[in-house]
Amino acid sequence: MSTLKNKVQLIGNVGQEPSITNLENGKKVARLSLATNGHYKNGQGEKQTDTNWHTIISWGKTADIIERYVTKGKEIAIEGKLSTRAYDDKDGNKRYVTEVIVSEILLLGNNS
Repeated sequence: MSTLKNKVQLIGNVGQEPSITNLENGKKVARLSLATNGHYKNGQGEKQTDTNWHTIISWGKTADIIERYVTKGKEIAIEGKLSTRAYDDKDGNKRYVTEVIVSEILLLGNNS
């Protein structure tokens, strides 16, 4: 059970072209947004869609896969862990960012 303490699995569609950065130390990082959809019926029985957006960060080999094969609209499955960090904005306000750090990626379906 210790491996389940911080584990995220998501299937969704890429919201924009991934951003790839090659760092000075030779490492590569990919950043993208992923949309996941949930469906429910409202009080009137009408089908509704609830879309959530997730910031996805990938390093190394998974960043290479994203750079080569992932484009806007592509359906992907990812597994990783949640990471939250804090920073001070230009006005001195504390801001928090939660991201999913990818450990595995699976390419699904076609580009939309």
